[in-house]
Amino acid sequence: MRANLPALITLIGYAVLLVGVSFWAARQVRSEASSFLLGGRSLGPLVSGLAYAASSSSAWVLLGYSGFVYSTGPSALWMIPGILLGYAAVWLFGGPVLQAASRDKDQLTLTAFLTETAGPRVTRLIQISATLMIAFCFSYYIASQFQGAGVAFDDLFGIGMTGGILLGAVIILAYTFAGGFLAVSVINTVQGVVMMLVAILLPVLAFSAAGGAGGIASALDDAPAGYLSPFGGRAGWVAAGFVLGMTATGFGALGQPHLISWIMAARDSRARVMGAGVAIGWGAVVYAGMAILGLSGRALFGADTPAEGIFFKLAGDLLPGILSGIVAAAILSAIMSTVDSQLLVASGAISHDLGAARLMGGRTVLATRLAMLAVSVVAVGLTLALPATIFDRTLFAWSALGASFGPVVVLRAFGRRPGGPEVLASILAGFLTSLAYEFFLDSGPGAVWARTVPWLAAVAALMLVRIVAGQHKETLGASAKL
Repeated sequence: MRANLPALITLIGYAVLLVGVSFWAARQVRSEASSFLLGGRSLGPLVSGLAYAASSSSAWVLLGYSGFVYSTGPSALWMIPGILLGYAAVWLFGGPVLQAASRDKDQLTLTAFLTETAGPRVTRLIQISATLMIAFCFSYYIASQFQGAGVAFDDLFGIGMTGGILLGAVIILAYTFAGGFLAVSVINTVQGVVMMLVAILLPVLAFSAAGGAGGIASALDDAPAGYLSPFGGRAGWVAAGFVLGMTATGFGALGQPHLISWIMAARDSRARVMGAGVAIGWGAVVYAGMAILGLSGRALFGADTPAEGIFFKLAGDLLPGILSGIVAAAILSAIMSTVDSQLLVASGAISHDLGAARLMGGRTVLATRLAMLAVSVVAVGLTLALPATIFDRTLFAWSALGASFGPVVVLRAFGRRPGGPEVLASILAGFLTSLAYEFFLDSGPGAVWARTVPWLAAVAALMLVRIVAGQHKETLGASAKL
């Protein structure tokens, strides 16, 4: 094991803080499901906004997006406006109906929102389908975060990827298991601040070390053809499709169950609107910082560093040893702030929506905690058995969930109330089409059809079932008159 005493001390202190918050939160959590899963819907704008932003970003932005910019060039920047517009859409466009439904109908999860207009039989089918989709996608999503933890711990202490993955999983599970949504909310707020500070400090140092804008431009003159192109060397309709595919990635936020929970948990409309400003501002700072970091790293090191290791490479070269623990804490913050909320949502879907709590005599909190443990074990197994990049794992899960649930959220935001069969057809079409692109077709960043066709398939399925149902009603009406 490599000696890195400052990092070790910082991480131990950080872990103690997290566990302390979780035990404090556990004392506040009441036995009802709304307290454990939504913190009693009492979050203010700062906590809800920062917790949402931190949950949405994870190792995806600090390690994955910085590495994507490093390897791809300025064309990767098209993703930023899409991400920020996605934040605005989910908070300000979808937010009012989501918040109202949660309070007026006592809905605790996105699945409950989806089944609001469905009959008992279709409700059960939607619950089963949505829970399986969430568990499947979150296993991929959480696996990408555990992989990030493995990279961080191995880089600092040389304990190997397996040891780093297991250590990260144990820390995250410990505080989420104890304190539920309230612990996650407070901890994610702290984590959001840590991530933002590092996303300002390290890019500033990297930008300066690379010689500023002039130095970066000069160093990148020797980059491969197309690297400096705003469209990655593409032209015409291909370039337009690339831009659309990159920006459309952000609208997956409308279908992310773990992000929608923060909107449901905001205490009132004012907190939701102000929370939107906090989340969007945070996102602009952090994503811009990682873009600068990626380009500065390319100017300094060329293409010789593994893409998702550029963050650690720059931190090791530019920061004194005593700050390495703070950088490690920032990476773990990014990882934890996503995994903890995803564990809560996935376990809530299993215990509350799928009905596991009823099988345990209504003990919702216990059932949720056991489901949380099961999802963590599956995610660790997936991380170890199926290696992939952090960016690719997250992109698939994000896109699939967005296409599965986003179209129904958008329709409800427009004041429409699709029936149960329409909702079921829509989520199945979006999910299955996303799977087809992931395993059989082009689904990488900038793949316009992978970002748009699943959404179009979900909308088409919803409309088709609506038309068929309407015709069926007309036929029954005509038969009744005869």
